[in-house]
Formats: sequence, structure tokens, C-alpha cells
Amino acid sequence: MSMTNSYATLVQVKAALRMGTADTTDDSLLEMAIESASRMIDDDCDRVFYASGTGVTRYFESCDEDELDIDDCISISSIAIDWDYDGVYETTLGTAGYRTVPLNGVQAGRPWPITGIETRIGYYLPTFDEVPTVAITGNWGFGTAVPTEVTQACVIQSLRVFKRLDSPLGVAGFGDMGAVRVSRTDPDVFAMIRRYKRNGMVGLA
Repeated sequence: MSMTNSYATLVQVKAALRMGTADTTDDSLLEMAIESASRMIDDDCDRVFYASGTGVTRYFESCDEDELDIDDCISISSIAIDWDYDGVYETTLGTAGYRTVPLNGVQAGRPWPITGIETRIGYYLPTFDEVPTVAITGNWGFGTAVPTEVTQACVIQSLRVFKRLDSPLGVAGFGDMGAVRVSRTDPDVFAMIRRYKRNGMVGLA
């Protein structure tokens, strides 16, 4: 199979398994495990770590005149506003009219994507319930490179998903206390991605 937007490579996972690259017997299963682990990380974090590419437009409902939460965005090329709620975004909000959040593109001392905009003095956003009045075009995603912790988490989780095939009933073996069951997520994986968790994405398209 061909992996799409995966956070670890087949070579990285095979290296973790101490498996030579010449051994291709399980490549399809490993690739499936890697992509599954990548999407599990997306679900757990409520965000994605790959870029959409430039020129992609997403639409947002503005509930506040001064600020707007948006999906993770690497860069913004334009912001257009629909003032009369007719579906036509006739006004462009130039860079003089807003600033991006977080300030300086940094959160807790680390580079961070744009997660919102704030209008400057003299500018404001239209508010209208359940109507997407703001169209933002840009490159969406967490960043142009996957964070190292996310890649490492993907490698570990990929191994767990792959090895899960050896325990189809969810039992890895038996010990003094009975059956040893396979948990869904490794605690180290949780620790690695914990700082990247977000409470939901807000784009409409």
C-alpha cells in the first residue's frame, strides 16, 4: 500500500524492529500499521501534523468582532469577509487589519502554528450565528515538518499496532495474575503527544 501523510517512515519502523530493509515480507502490514498509528495520533490530538499545501480556503463562523479561532495554519495568504451574509466574500482584510495568534508564532517557548487572528484597532469581524462570514486562504496544518516527539510516538505506536496481530484477542500472554491484555496506547506515546492535544478543530471546510 502507499502511505499518505504518515508521521514515520517504513525505514524508521523497521529500524526500531531491528529488521533489515532487505526483508520486505511484512512491508504492507507495517505500512498499514504506520498509517493507522498516524491517524490515531490525529484523533488523540484533535489536530493534524501534515500540511495541506498553499492556496487552500477554509471558512469560519465569527462569533466575536475582535478575535477568531481557526484551524492550525502554517501561513495565511488572504482573509476575505462576507459582510452581507450572501456567500460572496467581497472584502479583503489586509495584514494591517489583523495580527496572528500566538504572538511571534511561539507557545511555551516552542514554534507553534497560527491558531487564531485578532483584529487591530479600527477593524472588526462580522458576527452572525451559524453563517461562515470569514474565508481564509493559506497553508493549513501544524507545520512543514512533523515534530520529533510525534514521529517517535508514531514509531512506538506503529510497533504496537503491528505486534497486535500476534494477539488477535487482545491477550499478549498470561502471568501470575492471569491474562495480560494489550492496552490501546503506550503511556510513553501519551506523554510524547500530550502537549500537542487540542480541543477540536473549528473549520467548516
